[in-house]
Formats: sequence, structure tokens, C-alpha cells
Amino acid sequence: MSQEIEELFQQCIRRYESGEAARSLIPSFESICKGSPKAAAAWTCLSWLYLLEGQAEKALKASQTAVKLDPVDAQPRVNLTLAMLELKKTGVRQQVDTIKQILVRDPEQIDGIKSNLAEGENRRPTWPHLSKISTWLFEED
Repeated sequence: MSQEIEELFQQCIRRYESGEAARSLIPSFESICKGSPKAAAAWTCLSWLYLLEGQAEKALKASQTAVKLDPVDAQPRVNLTLAMLELKKTGVRQQVDTIKQILVRDPEQIDGIKSNLAEGENRRPTWPHLSKISTWLFEED
């Protein structure tokens, strides 16, 4: 990422964290992804914003790009799985199993995933697939 795009990315993250609506952030993240197409974190954020706005088809594409760019980051796979659930796609169980494997190998990602799922509940309270994936990932076996 160029320094200019990195600064824009960090600015947009702060705007999100301060509670700005996903809808107003999407154009900025689309611009970041266009300007830095190999920035997995930007694609992950964009897919999350699409999910918050109920744009599952766009979220699916953005999260697929993020997973391709960073296959060992659990969050884009969570986003991908949520989009797959909303679009009634096959392969959800395989994604959940892969996420679980990533979290076993890199438990430092667990808190971030839990935090993002909680944030999703706050921002989109009527999101049935969110509680479903949370249960699948973090229920005691």
C-alpha cells in the first residue's frame, strides 16, 4: 500500500471505530481496494461493510479476494462464510473447519474474531447468520 492509501485506510478505520455508518464508508474502502488491489486488509474491511449493509453478493466477491490474498487470516474467511450463508452457497462447513484450524494454529486471532462478531451484532442486530457462525466457531465441543 502506498503511504497515501495507507493513511486513507487508517483514517477510514478510525471513522468506522467512531461509529460511522457502513454505508458511508463503502465508497472510501472501494477506492482503497482499487488503488491497492493486493491489500488483503482493505478487501476484508470492504467485505465486512458490504455484509453490514446486506450486500451479500458484493461481500462474497470482496471476501474471496481477501482470502486469496491472505489465506491464513481468519476474518476474511468469516466474512466469506457469512456471505455464503446469506446466498445459500455450498461449502460453508469446509470454511468453518478451515477457520477453526486457523484459530487453533493462531489463537491470537480469536479475540479479534469475537470482537468483530460482537460489533456485527451491534451494527446489524437482526443478523441470524452471525449468531450461527459464532456458535459454530466458539461453542464448546
